[in-house]
Amino acid sequence: MFANFDFDVIQRSWVYLFATGMTFTLKLTLMAMLGGTVLGTFLAMMRLSSNKLVAGFATTYVNIMRSVPLVLVIFWFYFLVPYLGAWVTGSNEPMQVGAFSSCLITFVMFEAAYYCEIMRSGIQSIPRGQIWAGYAMGMNYWQTMGHIVLPQAFRNMIPILFTQTIVLFQDVSLVYVLSITDFVGAASKVAQRDGRLVEMYSFVAVVYFIMCFGLSSLVKKLQQKVAIIR
Repeated sequence: MFANFDFDVIQRSWVYLFATGMTFTLKLTLMAMLGGTVLGTFLAMMRLSSNKLVAGFATTYVNIMRSVPLVLVIFWFYFLVPYLGAWVTGSNEPMQVGAFSSCLITFVMFEAAYYCEIMRSGIQSIPRGQIWAGYAMGMNYWQTMGHIVLPQAFRNMIPILFTQTIVLFQDVSLVYVLSITDFVGAASKVAQRDGRLVEMYSFVAVVYFIMCFGLSSLVKKLQQKVAIIR
C-alpha cells in the first residue's frame, strides 16, 4: 500500500509547512480565541441581563451565528467587510482589508457565539447568593460580575474553553478556501507542485490528530484537577 509513497516530499517540505503554515494556523487560533472569549463574555452577560432588549439582541446574535455554516460566514465577511469599511469611512471605493483581517473578524464573531454559551453556563453555575452578597456590599451588576462571578466562572469553564479552542484550531483550516497559506494551504501548495496529494494530505491528517489528541488529553487532566479543587 505504501510502496509508491514518496516520504521524501515530507522531509523536503516540513520546514516550510511548520514555519509558514502551522505558525499562521496557531497565530490565527490564538488571536481568535482571545477575541472570541472577550466578546463571548460580554454576550453572555448581555444574555443574562434583566433588560429584555439587550438579552434579546444577544440571543438573536448567538442563534444566527450557531445556525450558519462557518465557511459561509467566512465568504460573507470576506466580501462584505471592504464595503462596510468604505461605508464607515465614507469612501467611494471598497476598503482594502485583506484576507487575514477578514478571517480574524469572522472567527472572533463566530466563535464568540460558542464562547458565550460556555460562559453563560459558567456564570449560571455560581450560586445566586454570591451575587446578592455583591449587591449587599454596594456593588452594581457589572462590578459584581467582574469581581465575584466571572473569576469563578472562568476557573470552572477552563476545560470547556480549551476544548472549544481545539475545535477552533481545526476550523482555522477553512481559511484555505480564501487561498491563505495556513498549514493545510501550505501542504496543498506542496502537493500540487510535486504531484503528491496523498502523501501531503495524509501527513496533514497525522499532524492534526497528534496535536488535537495531545491537547484533548491535557484538557482531560485539567478537568480532573479542576474537579478536585471544587
